[in-house]
Amino acid sequence: MTPGDTEADDDASVIARSRQEPSLFAVIFDRHARHIHRYVVRRLGPTAADDVLADTFLIAFGKRAKFDLSRPDARPWLYGIATNLVSRQWRAEVRELKLRLAAGPPAVDDGHADRVADRVSAQALGADLDRALAALRPRERDVLLLVAAEGLGYQEVAEALGIPVGTVKSRLSRARTRVRAELGALDLDLAKETSRHG
Repeated sequence: MTPGDTEADDDASVIARSRQEPSLFAVIFDRHARHIHRYVVRRLGPTAADDVLADTFLIAFGKRAKFDLSRPDARPWLYGIATNLVSRQWRAEVRELKLRLAAGPPAVDDGHADRVADRVSAQALGADLDRALAALRPRERDVLLLVAAEGLGYQEVAEALGIPVGTVKSRLSRARTRVRAELGALDLDLAKETSRHG
């Protein structure tokens, strides 16, 4: 049997068959790798994404015998594995982010002031959002990014993280409130700074 024979099969059928024919698991990779890769890039950046993607599918391959065959779509399961791997690296990333923010922007030669001002303005929102995301509890950050960045529904996030749908909703609500508050506080600080110098 070849991967081409699986085009009409749902993920559960392919995974079930891959238990006897391991090469068929490549179909799951082909179907979902780009989604998982994009998610990991958003969470950890492009440098770590390839390794986490490989680890996600390696773990999934090893655990395919435990996959719940009543679920036709493997993507939430794969997001759950990837999220666990991201969480392992997140603490180090948050420490690095805090160090970068504490160090401030690099010193700038006055001759390049206009170019640098444009670049700093473009990066400001990203830095502010990074700061807001870093302030979230990891469980809230996971839910927020799976919903907002990956477009998963509440049920899919619940499956990915192994939590009830109600927990997904409450974590998402808290995350949104905290991010808005953090970004709002930054807007207030900017307004104060502008009025002082304006």
